Amino acid sequence: MMDLIEARKVAEQRDHSMKDKLMSMDEAVRKYVKNGDTVALSSANYNRLAMAAVREMIRQNIRDLTIAKTLCSFDVELLLAAGLVKKVISSWTSIGVVWGVSRIFRMRVESGEVEFEEWSNLGINLRFKAAAMGVPFLPTFAMLGSDLPKVNKAMTITCPYTGLKLIAVPALFPDVAIIHVQRADKYGNAIIDGPVFADPDIARAAKHVIITAEEIVDTNEIRREADKTCIPFFLVDAVVCAPFGSHPYDCFGYYDIDYEHVDDYVNAVKEGKLEAAQEYLQEYVYGVKDHFEYLQKIPLERVLAKVHRAKAIRYGWE
Repeated sequence: MMDLIEARKVAEQRDHSMKDKLMSMDEAVRKYVKNGDTVALSSANYNRLAMAAVREMIRQNIRDLTIAKTLCSFDVELLLAAGLVKKVISSWTSIGVVWGVSRIFRMRVESGEVEFEEWSNLGINLRFKAAAMGVPFLPTFAMLGSDLPKVNKAMTITCPYTGLKLIAVPALFPDVAIIHVQRADKYGNAIIDGPVFADPDIARAAKHVIITAEEIVDTNEIRREADKTCIPFFLVDAVVCAPFGSHPYDCFGYYDIDYEHVDDYVNAVKEGKLEAAQEYLQEYVYGVKDHFEYLQKIPLERVLAKVHRAKAIRYGWE
């Protein structure tokens, strides 16, 4: 994880030229994600998880990772099941609201294998915001009166203007951010439909940024939707075409959650816990060579049903 001084130097030295950054998922992950890195993952809870990239990280056996995310979901679940995580920085870790707290997460943390640094939802987002702004911390009332400062070691300060007691939330500078979006051009200009969560901030906070996209579009389309282009090209190091890159979770406007797929996983883990999770990894991660081979394992009719459902929600067909 970078400190403030290194992060400011990285920001100053970024290459602002427009160059083609398209590459395969294998190449992007191999080039920019290393053992021991702090990795910030896109989105929160269900929507726009960078699942295709996470599966590639697992195939490449990238170890001793610190994962930073607002609300951890199935992406972090699989990394934990694979034994690649040493620390999680987040406000919550679950497969999703429907399925409850992650059993794998609880097992890893309670055994001491994984450290959990817990922040409030606002607290973790302010950490990314401070880093995006290039400042060492941001003040907040969040977490005052709770026990969270005891476990995350957040410092209290006195406001020089009002004398009020505040929490100083330290900036968090990831080594790499992996962000899944709906559309991007080959230069890295990225469009997000629906909630953007902390993704624009983690892109500005990170040393390296990998964008995975449902579609690679012409730059003229980006210009027509400039108000949705919340990640500019000069922040991005790699662009990967990854249709259905969030599966089995949803991507707003493109496809809904594959509840059946996740139900099958959760039910298996209830019975066999870690062994069942590792069997899942063997079938859907280690047992396929890449994202596109993974997609061939998902029944086409179910995928099409999830696409129809997402379009129905977006355009009010139902």
